[in-house]
Amino acid sequence: MLDSSSPLFARTYRFVSAFPARLLRHDETLGLSTLLFAGGELRVPLVDAAAGTVVEAKIDASDVSIALSRPMDVTILNRLPGEIVALGFLAPPFVVATLSLGGAELQAIITRESVDRLALVEGLRAWAMIKAVAISGRTLDPDAAPYPRRWPSSDRTSSGTR
Repeated sequence: MLDSSSPLFARTYRFVSAFPARLLRHDETLGLSTLLFAGGELRVPLVDAAAGTVVEAKIDASDVSIALSRPMDVTILNRLPGEIVALGFLAPPFVVATLSLGGAELQAIITRESVDRLALVEGLRAWAMIKAVAISGRTLDPDAAPYPRRWPSSDRTSSGTR
């Protein structure tokens, strides 16, 4: 029987991306909260904090997958467009891919086989898919996270004819 000290077991790596996020809203019925961070919005398990609170979002690289086309028919809720900005080749079979999400960077642990099969290279546009997001219990300074965009108020009424 093999145990984890056996040389046949691959070495594992732990990379975590962490960034400030503002709690936008809760959906009590679905048990989900929505967070706004510099790279977009994340749907996460219900966070026990008030809307507007700033929390630290932590995403384990092993919870991130990469797709070359927009994922549609998947159970993964968080699908964010980005660009591969770095590929770090670790001990086989692991590669750490860093994706820029337009204001935040996210790491994914993938295999060399996936890099070869998908022809992943730096500069390639791709989609990050995040299956699970862990939120720390630590709140942050409110100025550390982005605010939602304010939409112009619609004080005027439509006076056009139909």
